[in-house]
Amino acid sequence: MADAGGPAGSYLAALPSSIRRGPDHWLASYLAMLRFDIASQRTWLPMFILTQVLFGTGMAIIYGFYIGPGMSPEVALFIVSGAPALAAITAALIGVTSMVTERKLAGTWDFIWSLPAPRSAAVASTFTVYTAMTIPGIVATLALAAWRYGLHLSVSPMAVPAFILASVMVTSAGFAMALAIRDPLVTNVIVNALIFVVLLFSPVVYPITQLPGWLAAVHRVLPIYYLAQVLRASVTTGLVHNVTASYAVLAAWTVAAWVATTWVIGHRR
Repeated sequence: MADAGGPAGSYLAALPSSIRRGPDHWLASYLAMLRFDIASQRTWLPMFILTQVLFGTGMAIIYGFYIGPGMSPEVALFIVSGAPALAAITAALIGVTSMVTERKLAGTWDFIWSLPAPRSAAVASTFTVYTAMTIPGIVATLALAAWRYGLHLSVSPMAVPAFILASVMVTSAGFAMALAIRDPLVTNVIVNALIFVVLLFSPVVYPITQLPGWLAAVHRVLPIYYLAQVLRASVTTGLVHNVTASYAVLAAWTVAAWVATTWVIGHRR
């Protein structure tokens, strides 16, 4: 077993030194890894949430500058309801991928994989921490953007499952991508390219009908458009139709990310 001395030892001491199996062992391992993840990321957590809020709210305000003072309440509502999607995507592309890459460079994943704990428990712990951190950023971004434009949102009970599914999906996708790509430099290049695409060419703060036909068709396969639709439907009325399909697409992408992550961690030595 790898040396668990130092700060990590107090959070991983509950892990057994012999191989065990079963639900009880998995749960004990998950809780131990959860304490480890929270402790190891505690200095980064506030910055993670702040980055989401600044990115999502900032883009909502900037798009308002583009349109100018004559912006109608309907347009403002569309922009504001899209801001949480920008915050969630930021969490995945910047926060989650940065964490995975940092652990790769530091050899933390090698240490974690060497522990007598199921790898699935370690991954589930990381998913839990970053999913939980994404939700406050979504809520804060929505509140600040609505305040900036003086809007009153129609928050529905579906906001809870919408925020949770959105957070789980972006966390899963970011984690799977960063873990699957071995070279951190390649990960960084892809992340920067995706941020550019999300900012300029994704139907988050403008309707998908504004895009050329081929690009709209691409976005009807990718999860970004559906992420914005699910979040928008939970805080507005009349702007989104057939939201069930959006939930189905997000769930499918989440499962695909979990499958990819399971494959990667199962083949890493």
